[in-house]
Formats: sequence, structure tokens, C-alpha cells
Amino acid sequence: MQLRIIREEKGNLVNKMLKELIIKEIKLNGFTKEFVEEQKISKLVEKKGKKYFIKPNIRKKVKVVLTGGVFDIIHLGHVKTLCKAKQYGDLLVVVVANDSFIKKKGREPIHSQKERVELVNSLKCVDLAIKGYKDPKRTVKRVKPHAIVYGYDQPVFLKPKGIKIIKLKKHYMPSRLKTGKIIKKLLY
Repeated sequence: MQLRIIREEKGNLVNKMLKELIIKEIKLNGFTKEFVEEQKISKLVEKKGKKYFIKPNIRKKVKVVLTGGVFDIIHLGHVKTLCKAKQYGDLLVVVVANDSFIKKKGREPIHSQKERVELVNSLKCVDLAIKGYKDPKRTVKRVKPHAIVYGYDQPVFLKPKGIKIIKLKKHYMPSRLKTGKIIKKLLY
């Protein structure tokens, strides 16, 4: 009985350390040689170009879920959607759309992308929020998710080979909690 508990605790610690390493890899977009040597992780990584990345057979032990959005005014609908997305994996990475994407929708952003990333990072269910690239394929390549989760009102615009695509079902949410409606109400 005690041995099983020790194994579970050790497994949980290893899993936590691996999650932290994956978050660091995504943030830095790979590791430098100095980082690998300093952290003594050479057995866990492989060199690709000038940087080091966690080996796929090790990385697959943690299911990474990717989702994204604008998050200019965070409301309950966002929180529920992000919490639901987190249920599909071990680590939730949220891509925050760049300002030019909001401008394409016909309005100026209320918060800068940097501020929106900080807001999303503060949510309990989010493991990491990052700035989105203009080309979403670059983001997928950087994050290397097991699954991409789309909100019920988001179009499925990426279907990378080998990555599970999940489209959330609409959950009950008063229609007044849509970002566009909130903005209109604040303006009038």
C-alpha cells in the first residue's frame, strides 16, 4: 500500500516537472545548449537546428491542448469555454489573437495583445497563454498540441494532420454575454 502511494507521488512529481518543462519549451520556442546543460536535461531533448526540443516520446506523456481567441473583454462565456477545453488534456495553452485580427473584425482592440495575454494567463484553468502569430500554422508548430479545441461559435480553420480537432457544443449562456454585445452596451 505504502509503495503504491510513493510511486503515485513520484509519478505526479515527474508529470508536474515535465509540464513545467513543456511550458518553458513553448515560451522559449526551444532551449539553448546552455539551458539544457544547466538543467541537466540532455537525455530528454534532441537538437533541431540551433535549439533543443523535448523528444516526442517523452513529450507525448503530457497531453497538450491548444485553443485560442481574442479575449478583449473576458466574460463568463470565455471562462467556461477555457475550463471545458482544459478537460481534454493535461496542459492548456491559449493563443491570444493579435491586434490586426481584431481590426479585421472592424474595431480597435480595447486591450493590447500583451495585456490580453496577461489577463488570460491569470485564469486558473490556463497553464500558458501566448501571443498568436499572423500565421496560425506557426503557432501549432510551436505548441505541438495533441488536440485543438474550438469554441462553439468559432469556425474550424485549422485541421493539422495527426492532431485531434474538438468542436465544443454550445452551452447555455445568456446571449448578452457575447463580447460584441457587451461592447455595444458599454457604448450606449
